[in-house]
Amino acid sequence: MSNNLEISGAQIVLEALKEQEVDTIFGYPGGAVLPIYDALFGQNFLKHILVRQEAGAVHAAEGYARSSGKVGVLLVTSGPGATNVVTGLTDALMDSIPIVCLTGQVPTHLIGTDAFQECDTTGITRPCTKYNYLVKDITKLSESIHEAFEIAKSGRPGPVLVDIPKNIQLAKSTYVSKKSISFRPHRIKSGAKEISKDFIEALISHIKKSSKPILYVGGGCLNSGPIASQKLKEFAELTNIPVTTTLHGLGCYPGEGKLSIGMLGMHGTYEANLAMHDCDLMINVGARFDDRITGRLDAFSPNSTKFHFDIDRSSIDKNVKVDFATNTDITHSLTSINEYIRSNNIEFNHSQFNPWWDQIKQWQSKDCLKYDQSKEIIKPQHAITRLNELTKNKNTIITTEVGQHQMWAAQYYKFNKPNSWITSGGLGTMGFGMPAAIGAQLANPDSLVIDIAGEASFLMNVQEIATAVQYKLPIKIFILNNEYMGMVRQWQELMHGSRYSESYVDALPDFLKLAESFNAVGLRAKNLNELDDTINEMISVDRPVIADIWVDKTENCFPMIPSGAPHNEMLLSKYDEEDPENQEKGKVLV
Repeated sequence: MSNNLEISGAQIVLEALKEQEVDTIFGYPGGAVLPIYDALFGQNFLKHILVRQEAGAVHAAEGYARSSGKVGVLLVTSGPGATNVVTGLTDALMDSIPIVCLTGQVPTHLIGTDAFQECDTTGITRPCTKYNYLVKDITKLSESIHEAFEIAKSGRPGPVLVDIPKNIQLAKSTYVSKKSISFRPHRIKSGAKEISKDFIEALISHIKKSSKPILYVGGGCLNSGPIASQKLKEFAELTNIPVTTTLHGLGCYPGEGKLSIGMLGMHGTYEANLAMHDCDLMINVGARFDDRITGRLDAFSPNSTKFHFDIDRSSIDKNVKVDFATNTDITHSLTSINEYIRSNNIEFNHSQFNPWWDQIKQWQSKDCLKYDQSKEIIKPQHAITRLNELTKNKNTIITTEVGQHQMWAAQYYKFNKPNSWITSGGLGTMGFGMPAAIGAQLANPDSLVIDIAGEASFLMNVQEIATAVQYKLPIKIFILNNEYMGMVRQWQELMHGSRYSESYVDALPDFLKLAESFNAVGLRAKNLNELDDTINEMISVDRPVIADIWVDKTENCFPMIPSGAPHNEMLLSKYDEEDPENQEKGKVLV
């Protein structure tokens, strides 16, 4: 496009998206963005996905971004269109997902007049975005959009919002290519470029002196790109250090890998949590020491020397004081460390950690995830186990809603590659999984995309089934139906004297009829004998599917660390001999 050609602001938006190589955008039209929708009409480089509510757009953009490594993009109108994405923007901020949200705004001369569908979008979203813009000058529109993409994907990724008044969309100016823009460096924070030699040497020295080390890996490793996971695996195998991951770190290291000891945290494995508590060397790779991991801070891994890799300087020493830290990209850091080890012919004595591994194996022998599937009623753990077994040889991406089913999925599904697990961690957003599955399926058309859901979470964004049907997206919704808000019921049972206050979901729809009403496919398994056939049929159908799996209504998710308890004080299931002693401590949960 000629630099001298004047085009409308709406066309500038599309040109910027084209230059950013955006191929998919999620949105919902309204008065304040109709000029952009008019510009969308007739173009052929950008696929617009019409969601049924703006929350669906932002969660779909998250699923697209998490599964592809690209920036997710959405377009919504002013007022309620913008306010409906606040939860999703907060979700993306807490889980470090790169999103660019374009919102319409009333004309600049009406801002502050309480005009129809006016709200202070930038004011409302300032706390839940990395940065936001209100574009009042048409000549700044190109720059604002391009800078938004750079901010969203640089450093610790996150959401950026660009609010565009309607008169700016209609005004004319020349388009400015991103190649011609000098981005303001104080807005684009990418961490240090080089990991220090002192940090590398200190790390190697402490590994050699350690007797009980642990690798604690979080979502930051995934955010750094697929090479980071490769380099992590190399480093772990060079050193023979046990690997535990956060909820968001699942898949960074193969779940069935020889060094994996499972997920840690509130519903992590017995062995992972005890190893974290007892270790003498903790190597944190891209995790932020959140409360679901640390438990009681003054009792968290009390005797360990702590190393922390994090691209976000503000996350270092924020919750837990560490001994050594590097504010560098994880791919670069791990590559540099592995190269230093090899180039200097550094060898680690793997037998040095044999007593530590023996201790971990002793903890593993407890089999903290065991359950009893002796009756016909389907245990939710068994449903996930069978789903894993029947899909493990396929190119599968799992999304989830939020609740017990989410934790069971994390515990019993084996994630052996990065970007195959998409869930809401930091914010814990019910209704996330199904629209996220839509985004993941669009980004990965040849993958089997399954949303593991609870019936309560699924109903929060049930309307997005229509989106999947409209665009012929064969996503699968695998509902573990226990007729309760399961995690709420569990807390009420364990911490509130079995007073089940408003946690029973009465008057549920018939999910088979619901699926059929959307022109999707409905399946159901009521007992153990029907489970495998239902899963296999769900997989084989090339259409959106709702699979209603009736599971035990009273099953709880264990292990569980009550809020306020340290890692070595876990509530275990009735299948373990230990009697829980920390129920009173858990009353501050949530």
